[in-house]
Amino acid sequence: MARIAGVNIPTNKRVPIALRYIHGIGPAKADEICEKIGITPERRVADLSDAEVIKIRETIDSDYMVEGDLRREVSMNIKRLMDLGCYRGLRHRKRLPVRGQRTHTNARTRKGPAKPIAGKKK
Repeated sequence: MARIAGVNIPTNKRVPIALRYIHGIGPAKADEICEKIGITPERRVADLSDAEVIKIRETIDSDYMVEGDLRREVSMNIKRLMDLGCYRGLRHRKRLPVRGQRTHTNARTRKGPAKPIAGKKK
């Protein structure tokens, strides 16, 4: 099992698919990494040599922000908005949808499970 950026990537999957297990690498970046290193997308992780795994690891470390660094930056950006007290920061603070979605109905993912209100039934 190859370990890249602190993540054990599955050995039986194709390389671009396996790279997506790393937080911060999606389909486009995975294909870009394979193209930079010269690995065909059909190859499996189990078929890679140690040198190729090291090349992938070095490319990701030098060119991309992934895993812990990316999570830290995102959380710092959200914290900055909350400290500023701007509209988006207030929405984050109240745990409500930030990007203009309706909240009269729906928004259950952000708001959590529905809470019954006493005396509401008529």
